[in-house]
Amino acid sequence: MSAVHLVNRPVGFPEATDFAFVDAPIPAVEPGTALVENLYLSVDPYMRQLMDEVWALGTPGEGRAIGRVVASDAPGLEAGDLVRHRNAWRTHALVRPEEVTVLRPHPGVPLSAHLGHLGNGTGLTAYVGLKRIAGLKRGETVFITAAAGGVGSAAGQIARVLGAERVIGSAGSPAKVRHLIDDLGFDAAFDYHDGPVAEQLAKAAPEGVDVCVEGVGGEHLEGAIANLREFGRIAWCGAISGYHGESQPVRNLALVQAQSARLEGYMVRHHLDAQDEMEALLVPRIRSGEVVADETVTEGFEHTVEAFLGMLRGENLGKSLVHLHHA
Repeated sequence: MSAVHLVNRPVGFPEATDFAFVDAPIPAVEPGTALVENLYLSVDPYMRQLMDEVWALGTPGEGRAIGRVVASDAPGLEAGDLVRHRNAWRTHALVRPEEVTVLRPHPGVPLSAHLGHLGNGTGLTAYVGLKRIAGLKRGETVFITAAAGGVGSAAGQIARVLGAERVIGSAGSPAKVRHLIDDLGFDAAFDYHDGPVAEQLAKAAPEGVDVCVEGVGGEHLEGAIANLREFGRIAWCGAISGYHGESQPVRNLALVQAQSARLEGYMVRHHLDAQDEMEALLVPRIRSGEVVADETVTEGFEHTVEAFLGMLRGENLGKSLVHLHHA
């Protein structure tokens, strides 16, 4: 098997030299375990934070993956089962039943969607933010930050399905802005490099914003607060702008109180019970094409580090995945 090990603590933006590819024998199945051959790996912004102190040096990184069980001595897991687990950054993983979710493939829906729009780190994060945290109502205006990324591209489309009247997104390039409007059905979008977020959002939503799914922090969070309508809600799921150690001040928190608004952070692991209702909403719409499974797939485990660094640089559209074998 092959694995990617973290070998250095990065200072600022990570470099390829912070990682090393390591070969080792495929682990033998032990009582109570199953051997999984990974098919898809997810590379995500939050992993940058884990590199600072959570991931141990000289070991594979942690992350979501989809694989196929190839051998098992574990109850409830059989050879051929497709599973989702958190032992990514490697070609094979030894898992226990409590560490995996056995997937229920949906005809007409790609397997990779179980890490994208149907994944708990992507689609479920977006769904929970809109439905449970913000309580989106029909006819409301929604702002999605980092809207061309995995969570953002899901959130914009889910907001429309849930009845949003107007969906606005921020992105990092003119091509991404066009993608949001032309391919994903956003009503408006802007490149945050073109001017202050608060000013651009005010032009796109002159009557204000009711709901925001916010994963950037800093200027984006400040801009969302500046444009909240009375009783507006922000579902805060991340702070990408500070993942490399950058300062991300938010200077207008008093407006949350002044607008009788709500800013609530959340972690999707506390809402895994919403998985079935989210799939019931999205599966038929993915099949019909109403919801686009937005993905950037890098072929080959040997390109895992490239995919990760490219995602951090914003080179992906939608969910960033690495495909190891033909699924």
